[in-house]
Amino acid sequence: MLKTLVNRRQVRSMSRCQTIAAVIVGIGAFVMGAAAEAFPPMQIEHAYSDVVPALCAISFTSEITNPATGQTGTRQTQALGVIVSPDGLVLSHGHMQTESIEPFNIRISVGFGNDEREYEADFVGKPHDVNLSFLQIRGDISEPLPYVSFLRNSSLGIGEPILIFGLMGENLDFVRSVQVRRVGAILDNPRTTYCLDSPISFGFVTSPVVTAAGELAGVIGFDMSPQEGGDLHIRSGHPLVYQAELFEQYIRDPETITAVKETVSDGWLGVFTQPLTDDLAQYWGLDQRGGVVISTIMQDSPAEAAGFQRGDIITAFNEIPVRARQDRDILTFTQLVRAAGVGESVMVEFLRDGAPMELEVTLAERPRAARDAGEYEDTVFGLTVREITTDLRLQLNMPDDVQGVIVRRVRSGSWADMAGMRPGVVIMNFGGHAIQTVDDFADAVEAVAAERPSEVAVFARLGP
Repeated sequence: MLKTLVNRRQVRSMSRCQTIAAVIVGIGAFVMGAAAEAFPPMQIEHAYSDVVPALCAISFTSEITNPATGQTGTRQTQALGVIVSPDGLVLSHGHMQTESIEPFNIRISVGFGNDEREYEADFVGKPHDVNLSFLQIRGDISEPLPYVSFLRNSSLGIGEPILIFGLMGENLDFVRSVQVRRVGAILDNPRTTYCLDSPISFGFVTSPVVTAAGELAGVIGFDMSPQEGGDLHIRSGHPLVYQAELFEQYIRDPETITAVKETVSDGWLGVFTQPLTDDLAQYWGLDQRGGVVISTIMQDSPAEAAGFQRGDIITAFNEIPVRARQDRDILTFTQLVRAAGVGESVMVEFLRDGAPMELEVTLAERPRAARDAGEYEDTVFGLTVREITTDLRLQLNMPDDVQGVIVRRVRSGSWADMAGMRPGVVIMNFGGHAIQTVDDFADAVEAVAAERPSEVAVFARLGP
């Protein structure tokens, strides 16, 4: 019997799902080899009947923006959801929203067959530190909803079997299903990460994870790649187990889903780096022990104030050795800097021209990144613009004296689209109104719309 799962009193109306459980008793097709020994058929049946009522099918429309042209299109998408509270908070995969995808028209189907109920839902948001999405079922809930609760501080071992639950494909009517996987690898940095031993189908992304001990340990997820906006924890392309402690705080207090992102104060050093690969170490005549090579120092950054130079090789940060030898190892260094916190003074050991040195540096608050920048959607001319952040200036090699807003999206068929406006254009003056901030642009659009001129002059920067 599972230790922390669905409140059975609230799932009596889900008799159809329990009937399905009886049909799926022939689950041996999914349970092969030694993994089957860890889950006797009766335990699988109990886990299925406990977890499956809380699974739901999510359908939503995605607005997809072409980053090259700024034009938008729509696509209808389905996903697995898990109800995690009695008032209808739903957990799903984090790729519902990315830099170029926005979900809307969300509907959630709970139950199956004659017991199926459909609800409208709102997109609540994504936490800053785990690639999951939270949705909220809208309006009054006529009947109590089944939901799951998770066991905190549950750990998994290498080779440990787990049960996962999900939806079969559309041609199988999205029937609920169960499969067995194993923990194929465990990564320690930048946080403990459990990797499955084999791929899974899309209908099992966000599946609850049940251990052989009957613990509901977490859910299945995929990290975002850097191209999708991933930053702090990047183990993209392979199914992972997100432990309950990574997201349970957001279930207890959904308001923190976005609030944490807004209030978190990461330490910031102000450098761009690369790993000290064995080839680089050999070329410079250094020991092949790894490190972080400073390739760029940002203006007015803590690193500049402390006296660092391009080419310095960081070997220890705050007394913790830094041994980066591959690109992915840079994540560990990034986490060290962020975790140190704003205003903290730390010692940094490094090599300069092969000689060991150290400097004390006081970390500052990390500047807002492009993905967190303020935006404004202009419904008159069809532009969505974004403030110009420090990282964007570096990426575009844009000097500080260039002020304005940068175009992120252009609505297809809009006045801006017909005028040839494209993403990446920096608007510095709009209709005779100087633009420095997003608010300036919003005011300018309102003023120009009120004036109703026959044409609008735009002074803009078109490229680096």
